[in-house]
Amino acid sequence: MELQTLSLAVNDGIARVTMTRAEALNTMTEAFWTEIIDVFEAIEADPSVRAVLIVSTGRHFTAGLDLAWAGADLLAAGDGEVARQRLALRRKVKAMQRSFTVIDQCKAPVIAVVQGGCIGGGVDLVTACDIRIGTADCFFSIQEINVGIVADVGTLQRIPHLLPQGLVRELAYTGRRFMADEAVRQGFLNRALPTHDEAIAAGEALAAEIASKSPVAIQGTKAVLNRGRDQSIAEGLDYVAIWNSAFLPGADLGEAMDAQLRKRPPRFKDAG
Repeated sequence: MELQTLSLAVNDGIARVTMTRAEALNTMTEAFWTEIIDVFEAIEADPSVRAVLIVSTGRHFTAGLDLAWAGADLLAAGDGEVARQRLALRRKVKAMQRSFTVIDQCKAPVIAVVQGGCIGGGVDLVTACDIRIGTADCFFSIQEINVGIVADVGTLQRIPHLLPQGLVRELAYTGRRFMADEAVRQGFLNRALPTHDEAIAAGEALAAEIASKSPVAIQGTKAVLNRGRDQSIAEGLDYVAIWNSAFLPGADLGEAMDAQLRKRPPRFKDAG
């Protein structure tokens, strides 16, 4: 797979997705929006993947949408009368939304490791992840409001499940910097480490711990958590009852119990 903005490596059940355009602050160019889908489709197809780590290079995680591309293409008037132009723009926005929905719906838990600035589209990306780890100097900004745009690729839909409503509205209305210490206090960041290397090491350790569990149970847990977020309690309970009635009789339960009784590490096969 040839990639311009990302790299993908899989080792010991952990897929590492790296944003590689440090010199351009990892801005999200036209290529990024399709490559992130390609990468997560490859992860979905790889039965060995049990956890995913998203990391970045350079001083900043990402400065968000590449405004030069957006101005020239995404916001270009296009051909035809106004209604058809608006339909074409809607198709573009929906395609960009899918770029982060594939992260949210990834079979495996996704951990983002954030250094420096995580701006605009970066917030859309990390709110689609399961877990966020940062550096002590990292910050987040819902930057769209500062350029006259309503954030439209996931932040406003997902962040209310991660932060209190009043704080969500403050951040969305002002675009101010949401600093690491506040993000930890509010539970948006699981933890903040002094350096980028330490943050990545913490992400790797957490990914390895997740990868050591039953992949069937991990995938089921993520699916049930996502379904519960998007449904009523009663609907969520029905969903997990159906899930466990289908998957509980599998081999992993017996393997986990035997490992505990024998005081040995469990050995789980790939989910397939």
